[in-house]
Amino acid sequence: MFLKLLKNFVLKRKLKNSLLNVNTISSEAKIKTVGILTDETYFNNREGLIKELIGNGIQTENIKILIYKDKIKKNEDSIYPVFGLNSIHWDGSFKSDEVSNFTGLGFDMLISYYDIEKAALLLVTQRTNANFKVGFSTIDKRLNHFMINTVAENYTVFTNELFRYLKILNKI
Repeated sequence: MFLKLLKNFVLKRKLKNSLLNVNTISSEAKIKTVGILTDETYFNNREGLIKELIGNGIQTENIKILIYKDKIKKNEDSIYPVFGLNSIHWDGSFKSDEVSNFTGLGFDMLISYYDIEKAALLLVTQRTNANFKVGFSTIDKRLNHFMINTVAENYTVFTNELFRYLKILNKI
């Protein structure tokens, strides 16, 4: 327990130092590929979120998902890659190949679908290679280009607002 708190503190401090050099310029390109980073502790209706994205014109094969869990069971199978705090070294590098692969993919848009700050989620959001990052307004403003003021349980409100503004910004 104490080591988890210490590791969270160290990772948040490392993240805070790296956020001083944030590049806020985003691309004018249309959105085709989407990465979704979710926290399954507070939101587990990811299939509904995916259906909303597909309903708004995003192709199924262009959606990649990475799930964060506080506790990962050894025998638990998942369709999507899962990571936890133990998937990250103390220096902020990633142990897990799934996390490294996800952050290395070039997304047109990253949806940081979590509304409670956790060091592991913030670090993955910051390190993910995406042209346009979207998240909740309760998360550090320096991480995302666009923030929506709602709660994670209201995924329909989130996607409706997101696509309304993406049309205004001429991203879709």
